[in-house]
Amino acid sequence: MTLIIELGDPRDPQATALLQASHALMESLFPPEDNHFLSIDALCTPDIHFFIAREAETVLGCAALANKEEYGELKSMFVDEAARGKGAADALMRQLEDHARSLKLPMLKLETGNLLHAAHKMYQRHGFSLCQPFDDYTVNETSLFMEKHL
Repeated sequence: MTLIIELGDPRDPQATALLQASHALMESLFPPEDNHFLSIDALCTPDIHFFIAREAETVLGCAALANKEEYGELKSMFVDEAARGKGAADALMRQLEDHARSLKLPMLKLETGNLLHAAHKMYQRHGFSLCQPFDDYTVNETSLFMEKHL
């Protein structure tokens, strides 16, 4: 089947289920003060560009780009466990980069958990490197910060 990457709605039931699974995973791994995921409502604001990866009518993954004017921040990147290995994360990452370039953003930044080793490898594969905390983030024991110049 063909993998399709397109704009999505965080309130779509399949996207909401993925976001809830992501939130539950983060809550099981990290203390509440170190969880920086956006609520579903917060993903529905004009500065957030939300994308889904799907095969036919099944949503496999999602990711969002927050337009911070000076850079884009990756948020809510998650692929259903059963769909991993199908290229959805890489395809979503390429879409986020292309979209950031279309918005004339010079850089992408992200915060991720220190235990999410597969995510670290994927971000590094796409050219991200470690950086200092940005925006309102502060140093803590469980967060890693990464950036990529576009």
